[in-house]
Amino acid sequence: MNKEKTIEELLYKLMQICGLGTIILPVKPVSGGFLHRMYQVVTECGTYAVKHLNPEIMSREDAHDNYARAEKIEGILEKEGIPIVPALTIHGNKMQSIDGHFFYIFNWKEGHITDWNTISNRQCHIAGNILGKIHGIEPRNVFHQEPEISKIDWHGYSMKAKEQKSEIASLLLENEELLIYVEKEMNKARVSLPDILCLSDEDMDPKNIMWDNGNPWVIDLECLDYGNPVSHVLQLALQWSGITTCDLDIEKMVTYFEGYLEAYDNCFRAYSEFFGLAYTWVEWLEYNIRRALGECMDDTEKMMGISEVENTINRIQYIHSNEQLIKATLDSRLPKII
Repeated sequence: MNKEKTIEELLYKLMQICGLGTIILPVKPVSGGFLHRMYQVVTECGTYAVKHLNPEIMSREDAHDNYARAEKIEGILEKEGIPIVPALTIHGNKMQSIDGHFFYIFNWKEGHITDWNTISNRQCHIAGNILGKIHGIEPRNVFHQEPEISKIDWHGYSMKAKEQKSEIASLLLENEELLIYVEKEMNKARVSLPDILCLSDEDMDPKNIMWDNGNPWVIDLECLDYGNPVSHVLQLALQWSGITTCDLDIEKMVTYFEGYLEAYDNCFRAYSEFFGLAYTWVEWLEYNIRRALGECMDDTEKMMGISEVENTINRIQYIHSNEQLIKATLDSRLPKII
């Protein structure tokens, strides 16, 4: 039986085959998100960031099609001058395959990710402006298609948690009415979205922009796809303004929109009518309820599920408590249509 190669052996072979030289320093793991692994690799030819794509993700039926679509859009953003860190194209391909493993290779870029708690208004303006430039590349009206509607049995989960005497039982029971309300608001917003499609990066939250002396570089572009600009700008503006950490700064939300509308303004302003999109957290909540109730690999994952149920319900409560303030601000503070 062949011994499974170590990551160092895979990377050594990868760099050789790609013509990027021999590794001359120890491979160094660096932060690369929750799904994939990222490494700093130094060869005689230069320094590179290498992303090892999660094998479980890559085994999914639609994974390669999704990545191919993202790569195509990445190429468009490069040509349009969007400040991104693109994967290198080697032997005609961005994605490289070695012994059944898949990789992206990037030129090493100096910089840092802003901590969620220290995001500046200027960074919000710049991030919004970048998203606007992406949305403005080729937006188009499309025929209406019914969206996927969320149908979560909150009471069923509450009863199952109670039967198991789970730590999350009382939390679900106490918030059942709220969860029914926010899911309904989310579905209502999805159904009513205007029929517009554009290039987008709905994963462009603060952890996916790197800053080098104040200059932004968008990273982790695997989620590039076509999407609805109204949905994406609203959700990202809220994330950049602190909704994820339950520390809302309403001025940052306004600043994000100002930057966005400077780059792409289709005269849409009825964002408050789609506030329900802020509650897409309910889908993450359901996933973690399942983990907390035992639909997981082990006790460690179960404990993660319990923790995330608590965190996510807290976040939903916080968003709900600020709903009227955010709606009023969206109605009164966005730049006027000229």
